[in-house]
Amino acid sequence: MIRTCAQCGQQNRIPFKHLADTGRCGACKNALPPLAEPLDAGTEEFDGVLREVRVPVLVDFWAAWCGPCRMAAPVVKQVAEQMAGRALVLKVDTDSHPELAARYEVNGIPHFVVLRDGNVQSAQSGLVGAPEMVRWLQAAGA
Repeated sequence: MIRTCAQCGQQNRIPFKHLADTGRCGACKNALPPLAEPLDAGTEEFDGVLREVRVPVLVDFWAAWCGPCRMAAPVVKQVAEQMAGRALVLKVDTDSHPELAARYEVNGIPHFVVLRDGNVQSAQSGLVGAPEMVRWLQAAGA
């Protein structure tokens, strides 16, 4: 994954396994903080993250036409910011990646899944608040 340094604008290639770690910019050597925003994931990113990360992953299965999904988006973003360094948050557009939705038997959206080491720790459809999502991640070891 490519992340841009906030200090100098340099683009840095970050392996999936280090997205939850603090790194250093290759150009200016300033700190690159852990990923603190939801990552839009296709199959390649999704599988790479699940294969390599050492922290729990919250997956938000959503679609652009879904009103409740749009309502959940700021909450999901808040959780990504709050749990940066302890968990990762992925967003999977079910219209663009129906194979991922089928893999996790997503029947309604928004649908949230917490994974640890590739294993489902919890799953729930429907709107939930940030405190509940944080509890799921903490229960999974964040």
